[in-house]
Formats: sequence, C-alpha cells, structure tokens
Amino acid sequence: MRLHLASGNAHKVQEFAALAAAAKLPVQIVSAREVGGMPEVTEDTGTFTGNARKKAQALRAQLPAGSWVLADDSGLCVDALDGGPGVESAYYAGPQGDSAANLRKLVQTMRGVSAEKRGAHFVCVLFLIDGTGAEHVFEGRCDGWLRDGPEGGTGFGYDPLFVPAGRTQTFAQLSDTDKNKLSHRGRAWAQLVAWWRTAGGPP
Repeated sequence: MRLHLASGNAHKVQEFAALAAAAKLPVQIVSAREVGGMPEVTEDTGTFTGNARKKAQALRAQLPAGSWVLADDSGLCVDALDGGPGVESAYYAGPQGDSAANLRKLVQTMRGVSAEKRGAHFVCVLFLIDGTGAEHVFEGRCDGWLRDGPEGGTGFGYDPLFVPAGRTQTFAQLSDTDKNKLSHRGRAWAQLVAWWRTAGGPP
C-alpha cells in the first residue's frame, strides 16, 4: 500500500521508510515529489497538530480519492528559550527554511548558557488521513539536552546538537536504528503502528 508523505524532504522519507521496514508495516512511503510536489502551505496555526493537518490536507487534495496521506510537524523546544523555537523550528533563522542556518543560530543563541539550563525536548506530531478521509493524530516526545556545538555527521536539522536523555551522543552520532528507537518521530510512529494493528489498518 502507498502511504503518501506530505513532505519533499529526502531525510524524512528515508526515516519513515526505515521505520516502516523495522515495524514490518506493509506500506511504501511515497514522497510528495513523486506525485507532483508538495503544495505550498503556510504553517501559521501555532501548533504542531494544526500545521501537520494543513500539510496532510493540502497533499491529499491533489491525490486520487481513497489515498492515504501522512504529514508530520516537529520541532525542538528549548527550556532556556521558553519552549522556542518550537513550531518555528524549521524557520528559526528565516523564512527560507535553511537547516544549517537554523543550527548556527541556535548555537549562537545558546552561547554562554550553563549546562544545567540547556534542557530541551523534541516533539513530533504525525497526522494521518486514511482512505475514508478519517483523521488520526499521534504524538511523540524525546527529552534531552543541547551540546555547546554540533557533533556527528548523520541526521539532519538540530540532530548534531541534541543529546537524548540517558545518552552521551547526539542524534547525529547515533545509528539510524538507535535514533529511531529513541526519537520523537520514532515514538509517534510506534503509536501509529499500534493503532494500525489494533484498529484495522489495511493488511
């Protein structure tokens, strides 16, 4: 079964494909790029759920009836920044959505902040529209803290700065398997899989 991902981000497509394979979920993750591109969406709801819903609905509007669509909205919430950048994580350094610039800005903003005040957590909301048009929401959270500077060469976004609780390595230093077990996206996905298996998702 094709599960259309409301994103053209290649890293996200890879992560979801790996999560689906690990869960032995019989779905093919299809990038928005493969179905005409992701429609432009203004993420202005102020919530992860609201933004994810707008993205899912926008992509589904250009797909055949009965299509399954999955959108996610996620972000990094930093204690010292009163939960920021939060829902603005993708555009922290400006409307161009430059991940490297976002990371640089956060490093600079947090410069001089003491270790005990560097707590942070990632949030991920998955918004699924099934073949009937019914909507389902799954949310995952991963607590941790921020390093002074980036470490690691894998992952994307703020991964090189974030160390999950109980670990000493950043998300960008962990293997994909380890990251997916701990991450906000992996935890939200686990809820989706549980729903799929108990609530009658397609075989």
